[in-house]
Amino acid sequence: MKQPISITAISSISPLGFNTETIWKNYQSGHHFFFKKEGNWVAQLPKSAKEEIESLRYSNSKYKHLDDSVLFGIYSARQAVKSAGWDTKDNFGINIGSSRGATGLFEMYFEDFLEHKKAQTLSSPTTTLGNISSWIAHDLQTKGPEISHSITCSTALHAMLNGVAWLQAGLTNKFLVGGSEAPLTPFTIAQMQALKIYSKESDNRPCKALDFNKTKNTMILGEAAAMACLEIEKSSKTLALIEGIGYGTELLEHNASLSTNADCFQRSMAMALDDSNPDDVDIIVTHTPGTIKGDLAEYNAIKEIFCNKIPALTTNKLKVGHSLGASGLLSIEMAVLMLNHQTFIDIPYLEQSSPKKISKIMINAVGFGGNAVSVLLSK
Repeated sequence: MKQPISITAISSISPLGFNTETIWKNYQSGHHFFFKKEGNWVAQLPKSAKEEIESLRYSNSKYKHLDDSVLFGIYSARQAVKSAGWDTKDNFGINIGSSRGATGLFEMYFEDFLEHKKAQTLSSPTTTLGNISSWIAHDLQTKGPEISHSITCSTALHAMLNGVAWLQAGLTNKFLVGGSEAPLTPFTIAQMQALKIYSKESDNRPCKALDFNKTKNTMILGEAAAMACLEIEKSSKTLALIEGIGYGTELLEHNASLSTNADCFQRSMAMALDDSNPDDVDIIVTHTPGTIKGDLAEYNAIKEIFCNKIPALTTNKLKVGHSLGASGLLSIEMAVLMLNHQTFIDIPYLEQSSPKKISKIMINAVGFGGNAVSVLLSK
């Protein structure tokens, strides 16, 4: 890294809630946030968060026809920018991504098209991939660069890579990055079930992320949006420093494959470490979606890179499931909270020692296509 990049604010809306105090309290609780919806496990926003989104939806006539993924993003972006103290004169950049985008509206519009053989007027503009970033830019009235992308489940961390690149290049001095996902729709859940990775568990632990003894896949979808404000150098508002970034890809055997030792993760983690000593990393917030092969492949990669001492491992997916394109930033938020509270969120069924002091945390994400990203944060 040429110069330090600060995370000066972070905000999310998820099954954990939408304010920092509640989110941290829920991380420390011993229970998950899943329930059955039409026979399938899901993790959705709590009632109080849904009320916030509905209030936003009807606060502006233009917002009534927007997808939940867009509204989640607008809400979370507003909170992050407010916390950072940014205003429209800053002309900050925006890069918000999503794996699936406006899947709720797309499914509704397509079902209507099949019935009436005619597309509704707003079916195109409200389902485009750039919908989230463009509406956030409109809502915040910023005049800076606005970028959208979908790189499946590593989308949000790729947004962070882009933000860091813009800042390091001197093209802007502030950047808003994040991801938003509203995937709790019949077709999206059916897609995951078709891959045979969706949880069918009936016990009190429906998602067994980081359980290397599980015999069934246990991935569960969750909805969420998470945003981070990035700035050059350290300031009084700095919550954490981005010390390293890394990325990696690997050759695919099939569309959803990941090699046994997750070569892409080995590349991304090694790049993020750069000249840092691997032994100095206290925690890794893993991607581990709760699938047998995916969880084990990432663990194998971690053992290759951290061969002297494996850091303490944790994940939020056993509580809130996999929010696809938003999941990486949700993991960043978890890491920032652990850094600032100096408290490790342990995995109840994983035998490991908790770090006595938390100075450095690595966050991993990977998506279909073997696109891995790793970010190294320091206090």
